[in-house]
Amino acid sequence: MNARLRIAKRAAGYFSAGDVVNLGIGIPSLCGDYAAPGVMFHTENGLVGMGPLTSGLLAVEGFCNATGMRFAPVPGASSFDSAESFGLVRSGKLAASVLGALQVAQNGDLANWAQPGRVFGMGGAMDLVNGARQVIITMELCAKDGARKIVNACSYPLTGKRCVNHIVTEQCVIDVTEDGLVLVELLAGLTPEDIQRQVEPRLIVADSIKIMEV
Repeated sequence: MNARLRIAKRAAGYFSAGDVVNLGIGIPSLCGDYAAPGVMFHTENGLVGMGPLTSGLLAVEGFCNATGMRFAPVPGASSFDSAESFGLVRSGKLAASVLGALQVAQNGDLANWAQPGRVFGMGGAMDLVNGARQVIITMELCAKDGARKIVNACSYPLTGKRCVNHIVTEQCVIDVTEDGLVLVELLAGLTPEDIQRQVEPRLIVADSIKIMEV
């Protein structure tokens, strides 16, 4: 299993039957393939019950997610306008929102929509990180150029303050707590010191650290 799929599979482990979950662009969009039966996926342009992506004759124009990709709704799906959709987000009824990140700070601040020279667009992320009951970040531990993405304080424009609960990467899982960042899972063959070298904040190592599934 490649790194992106490993991240998505681990993040899906936070979902339970009956949860309504919003999946962001990129790695988060892969989580649906690993979710438990009974998890319902929300798209902010107006549907709960997003199913697998479709193509050809099965691709219906009326069913597309926020990025314009067409999907098949699952039995029991419900559609509504975007105003009601964001009312659902802001009401706290989403069990989780899964997003990518450019930077996550040690206090749970999130930056994921702009960096020098590149603006990705805020989209619904500002609402999602404040409305969902938990925010799960899925990302590679470091940027492609080796820059640290888990930092003492975000230098990029913020999406939300103190909003992140869990960070799932290809090398480890980190929980954001009042006491700091807690390293709770490691990829087999790595040590806490290996992770510490790649992040800015001082990590707290869980007493019973687990090995990530692959």
